[in-house]
Amino acid sequence: MALYTTVMEAVTAYTGLSPAAFFTILALMWVVYKTVCGMFVDPEELNNAKKPAAAAADVSPPAVVAPAEPVQLGDVTEEDLRAYNGSDPSKPLLMAIKGQIYDVSVSRMFYGPGGPYAMFAGRDASRALALMSFDPQDLTGNIEGLSEDELEVLQDWEYKFMEKYVKVGQLVSEKAQKHNENGKEHDS
Repeated sequence: MALYTTVMEAVTAYTGLSPAAFFTILALMWVVYKTVCGMFVDPEELNNAKKPAAAAADVSPPAVVAPAEPVQLGDVTEEDLRAYNGSDPSKPLLMAIKGQIYDVSVSRMFYGPGGPYAMFAGRDASRALALMSFDPQDLTGNIEGLSEDELEVLQDWEYKFMEKYVKVGQLVSEKAQKHNENGKEHDS
């Protein structure tokens, strides 16, 4: 009992807190520490956790293959762009802003399957970026009705993409794509 009393008096003397306040703060700090540590995973630990699961299923995970050089696509329809959403690891990961298509494969951890911005891949996400929205209704290139401030936000996103990613094509309507294809047939 003397040890308990000595410890409680020492806590009060050194911290200026009551023992109840001190141990409550200590417990909260431990909970915060565990929570924050739980947010981060050691890459080796993650790989080791995946290996037994893959071995148990007798299936190896698909290899993620990102092309060394971005492939220039040229004119692409929105429907064609959807094939580049990360579901096929052999294809580049593409995303459009204001009709301009960028290869975001180098940021697969953000835009690839399971990433925080995966829903933007394979689409023109102009409206969603301008509104800073994750609402599926906003996953469109339609920027009509946006305010000046929202258009400015979108412009900032476009500048960031222009700096960081390679432009590989532009979106065209289905009608324009068919017209271009018909024109090429007549040229031959």
